[in-house]
Amino acid sequence: MTSTRTTWRTTGVALRAMLAFTLILGIGYTAAVTGIGQLLLPAQANGSVLTTTDGAVAGSALIGQSFTDADGTPLPQYFQSRPSAAGGGYDGGASGGSNWGPENDDLIAAISERRAVIADLESVDPTDIPPDAVTASGSGLDPHISPDYALLQADRVARARGVDPQTVRALVESATQSRDLGFLGEPRVNVLELNLSLDALRN
Repeated sequence: MTSTRTTWRTTGVALRAMLAFTLILGIGYTAAVTGIGQLLLPAQANGSVLTTTDGAVAGSALIGQSFTDADGTPLPQYFQSRPSAAGGGYDGGASGGSNWGPENDDLIAAISERRAVIADLESVDPTDIPPDAVTASGSGLDPHISPDYALLQADRVARARGVDPQTVRALVESATQSRDLGFLGEPRVNVLELNLSLDALRN
């Protein structure tokens, strides 16, 4: 009888502890962190969503995307992102790189093909194309390109939109983000933010 009471008492304590910790850590902690995030950093907590001038969701500032037609042809009126090896391209559920080394024949062929396509699209010498234009990032979801690649595309975008190239270059300059804390990373341009600022020129 004593053994049975001890077992039930121990089971009761365990169940109460499980319920208490579920309420405190599973619900209370989650609600507190969510509330703090919504209060202090609402944009980041909601996915850093970017919208068009009419309020439609355009995407996230944290995830790259393609600016091509249904056949995969680059849209000339938009700045192009760097290549992606994530799934079929920019697939958030398949984030990752190709894992090809610098001497891999497939990587060399892919870079050569991309360089030829970009040289033709931008009417530039292949040697003038920066590395990030022909190589995918480690995640395949990088939303940024280098200022050099953005400026390389400026004349083509200006022609396609019928605007002054200096206006487009000025947008690139204003969209260029400096190194974090002044020394971490490299200067970069968020492609989606830049393209949204281009669209805003029409309004």
